Amino acid sequence: MIFKSLRDQRRPLIGWTLGLSVFFVLYVGVVYPSIAEDPATYSAQAVAKYPGALRDLMGGLQDFATAPGYLQSVVYQLLLPALFIVCAMGLAGRSLAGPEESGTLELIVTLPITRRMLVVQLFAALALGLLAVAAVTLLVAWAVAWSAGMDVGFDRILAAHTGVYLLALLFGTVTLAVGAATGRRAVATATVGAWAVLGYMVVTVGKNVDAVSWLRWVSPFHYYAEGRPLYQGFPAGDYLVLAGAAAVLALTAVLAFDRRDVGV
Repeated sequence: MIFKSLRDQRRPLIGWTLGLSVFFVLYVGVVYPSIAEDPATYSAQAVAKYPGALRDLMGGLQDFATAPGYLQSVVYQLLLPALFIVCAMGLAGRSLAGPEESGTLELIVTLPITRRMLVVQLFAALALGLLAVAAVTLLVAWAVAWSAGMDVGFDRILAAHTGVYLLALLFGTVTLAVGAATGRRAVATATVGAWAVLGYMVVTVGKNVDAVSWLRWVSPFHYYAEGRPLYQGFPAGDYLVLAGAAAVLALTAVLAFDRRDVGV
């Protein structure tokens, strides 16, 4: 079932890989060199004049002029995670809730495989598919950054890219779990979308608001960006939280689907 799922999703996987690669070429290979030529406009002193809410929204924006600052603020803070999350949501939605809505899931569950093993294998396919996209785009990111003259080591880009992968896998697993519990892709997408937007807002513009700042502990973005991997390397503890949460949600998906009537 793992290979069947990957084969069925090969087109979106290839499409997302190509699209994200183009994203890196444009934002790192084209946009950054023009910024590097005019550092005074994008220095820390210039960025300090930006509205505080805007700096918070960009994850505590510091500067665009340095390579780590640009990658952190423009690429890895918001845009790339958002794209990867949408990718994961699409893949997860097509794997379980999609077939149920189209009426083909009834045939799948009659195969000589338990419901629990079915969901486990769909989760494995999701993890492997996202890993393939992440691995290829990691190489593209490093190659484009190197060609653009960015003084950022491969280990730091690997650390940031690993965080994006784990973050997307977590939200993809939430999509899988909600789809397993409800059988509705729209419900799963809305749930994940709301959690992603609110979770990001809590750890950015809401971090200085006492009434909501405590919610950062339930936001995946807190564990993704708090360690600042482009500056400090792998935040192992935070990444373990993301991986552990994805595992727990995968188990939730298994139990939810095993106990629900899907019409067979």
